[in-house]
Amino acid sequence: MKTFWRTHNCGELTEKNIGERVTLCGWTDSDRDHGGILFIDLRDRYGKTQLVIDPKEAKFEGTTRPKTEECLQIAGTVRQRPKGTENTKITTGTIEIGVEKVILLSASQTPPFEVVKSQDTNEDLRLQYRYLDLRNPAVQKNIFIRHKMYQAIRRALDTENFVEVETPILTKSTPEGARDYLVPSRVSQGEFYALPQSPQLFKQILMVSGFDRYFQIAKCFRDEDLRADRQPEFTQLDMEMSFIKEEDIFAVVEKVLKSVFKEVLGKELQTPFPRLTYQEAMTSYGSDKPDLRFGVKIVDVDALVKKTEFKVFKEAPYVLGLCLPKMDASRKDIDTLTEFAKSEGAGGLAYFKAEGGKLESPIAKFFAADILEELRKKFDAKDGDLIVFAADKHAKAEKVLGAIRLHVAKQKSWAKPDTFHFSWVTEFPLLKWNEDEKRWDSEHHPFTSPNLEDWDKHKPGGELQKIRSSAYDLVLNGNEIASGSIRIHSRDLQREIFKTIGLEEKEAESRFGFLLKAFEYGPPPHGGIALGIDRVITILLGLSSIREVIAFPKNQKAADPMTEAPSPVAERQLKELGIKLR
Repeated sequence: MKTFWRTHNCGELTEKNIGERVTLCGWTDSDRDHGGILFIDLRDRYGKTQLVIDPKEAKFEGTTRPKTEECLQIAGTVRQRPKGTENTKITTGTIEIGVEKVILLSASQTPPFEVVKSQDTNEDLRLQYRYLDLRNPAVQKNIFIRHKMYQAIRRALDTENFVEVETPILTKSTPEGARDYLVPSRVSQGEFYALPQSPQLFKQILMVSGFDRYFQIAKCFRDEDLRADRQPEFTQLDMEMSFIKEEDIFAVVEKVLKSVFKEVLGKELQTPFPRLTYQEAMTSYGSDKPDLRFGVKIVDVDALVKKTEFKVFKEAPYVLGLCLPKMDASRKDIDTLTEFAKSEGAGGLAYFKAEGGKLESPIAKFFAADILEELRKKFDAKDGDLIVFAADKHAKAEKVLGAIRLHVAKQKSWAKPDTFHFSWVTEFPLLKWNEDEKRWDSEHHPFTSPNLEDWDKHKPGGELQKIRSSAYDLVLNGNEIASGSIRIHSRDLQREIFKTIGLEEKEAESRFGFLLKAFEYGPPPHGGIALGIDRVITILLGLSSIREVIAFPKNQKAADPMTEAPSPVAERQLKELGIKLR
């Protein structure tokens, strides 16, 4: 687009522009001196253009020799690059600009790191000078991809009659599993707003309000310990729908992701995504977010190995096994894997190696020949495979073998790069036992509807662990990227759930009274889901941290090295708020 400052951007000139007089603006990406003639790559967000400057012929304003990262305006004529000097990797690689005029728009100090290599720099230094880091085309690309994803989401949901509604940032503290960020009120001293952990209650109220289909690309805030896929403020695609079942939500989410993958990556997604229950996921893969890019399932061998003379197995609560293919494991490999298993809570690691059509192990002497052969067939073990066992309580044995499965998969590169495998996990438990506080907690959140058949069947007898919920997760390559549920829309059932998790009526009214009040006025059946935008983009781009796809992220200590937030505030401000620091 032609503007007052420039006729073209730095990424669009080609051979068709040869002979044209042009004006460009941008930053000095690199410069080379060839016998007094300057060759400069001028960079903007669109690309790079090579400038050729003869100091004897060009006019200079404000500079005689542009330095790295200085902001320039240049005027000159487009010409063909000499044969053999073309750069076929960029759009502008067959032309150059014979520069007639150079204007320094603003000078630059020597940067603390080379901009185009910023990703190789210490992360805190990158974040301290984030404005320079963001000039790196490789870093900018992540933000542009995010922009394209937003547009694809909005287009897809608009065709499905969703309305985008913004919900409050300053709201009531309703703890949802993590600590709230609190904001003191100056007008009502001693009282606080909270930043929303999610728009959960507001989107349910929008359903009561008759909006039918809501979405929002929402900022959420949680004061929790950080790791590679967590930030104190993050973004989620938040959705809610009325008069629907789980299948309707799955269909909409799959349509949105098909659009995102098509428009952002140029890839076609196969839908519908496969589905498995929570119990199936745990039983087969030892994880509620299984990576299905490769097989290798956990096998129940408890009944079979209890027939042996191996004391560890005979006395164990339960025994499960896992066949790791083509391991050709040495003694050292097995010792290393045993140490890993111990770090996951195992007492040790029993194993068999498949060799010469048989199973070999120091514990083989405790097993009859027919049992060994039956084990080999049960695992379909082939020469070079390694069978490992976990002997413990069922849930713990699943967890250990699930961790081993992922650990070895990473070591052996079982998952093909640039592959994406989605799956829905359904029928999560409604409740989990809190051993520390000796009470039941919601597995998802307290607004999740139970499976009503389970609720009627097990609630009277108190077998709460058997109650399934109407909650579901979407998993991508072993990462939970979305979570949702069919909601409770009955005030009476909601009160029962609160009572079951030990939330007394007075406390429930204090925390969620406005939602319960809304439920007195004809709430529709409804449900929804929230998809982690930062996490999805990170996986799509094959990156290791969500900080790479956020324009201004916090570091591992939840601090911003650039603005130096969080920071102390003036005593006057605290006094206005009625706050005194201890």
